[in-house]
Amino acid sequence: MNHFEQTMSADSDTALRAVALETIQVNVGLLCNQECSHCHLACSPQRREIMDWSTMELVREAAAAADVDLVDITGGAPELNPHLPHLIRALRSDGRAVQVRTNLTALLAADTQHLIGLFRDYQVRLVASLPCYLPENVDAQRGGGVHRQSIEAVRRLNATGYGRAGGLQLDLVYNPVELDLPPVQSQLEGDFRQELHRRFGITFTNLLTITNVPIGRFGDSLDRQGRRGEYMDLLVDSFNAKTVEALMCRRQISIGWDGTLYDCDFHLAVGRPVSYGAPDHIRRFDPAALAARRIVTADHCFACTAGFGSSCRGALV
Repeated sequence: MNHFEQTMSADSDTALRAVALETIQVNVGLLCNQECSHCHLACSPQRREIMDWSTMELVREAAAAADVDLVDITGGAPELNPHLPHLIRALRSDGRAVQVRTNLTALLAADTQHLIGLFRDYQVRLVASLPCYLPENVDAQRGGGVHRQSIEAVRRLNATGYGRAGGLQLDLVYNPVELDLPPVQSQLEGDFRQELHRRFGITFTNLLTITNVPIGRFGDSLDRQGRRGEYMDLLVDSFNAKTVEALMCRRQISIGWDGTLYDCDFHLAVGRPVSYGAPDHIRRFDPAALAARRIVTADHCFACTAGFGSSCRGALV
């Protein structure tokens, strides 16, 4: 039993289990045009892992079999997978809501600029990474010039109807630059809304706060600084039992670029597929079994239960 399960047992005498299957999250590849210091998947321009079309067809079948509310597409930079437009068209033709997680800068290349129009035409929800309104903080975490390019991408999205009142959904994602937990999501959203409009004239729909998970590049950085223990102590000491009911793993499944099934994208990063008898590959997809599966846990799960909680949809409480 890991430390997370020991902590959980103080509040519950049952293992953590899924309660439904409402969302399928699809990681379409680890190729990315950025190389962020906090990336739990260690994505970069050098990565070559990418989902092929035959696996995407199985994703479409799985979404139909489970009749999910949302297909959440992530990466890497999903825009760099050449099959992304075909996947979006197929899912939307099936009546599925589709969401794409973008780092914003991937939308500015000559061969990806057309995706903004495609997203608009197919009513795709967008979740965009922008950890701060200050350029020095964004560039320190995501690379030189990324803030300037990100602002330009949001401007183009705003011009297309994203992030405007009554328009298409454009959520921004904040994650801490320092070794801290995110502040109150609603308060930070107000600051972001005011500062981004005042400084750059841009708007967005919601702000989502996400805690950095001590794996991947962020975990390596903690080790280099000798601060892993300090950060883990922060997460453990901030455990909030009220977040457990809303944990994202309880209502979704994550599909890796090769079709392997995971409880979440963080488990994908460390290579820990679903277990305890549940099907672990999309070729054996079983909605009923996955909707009631026992969830694999690890000590990095403390990142999702610390403070106000953290998920791909932002704070939990």
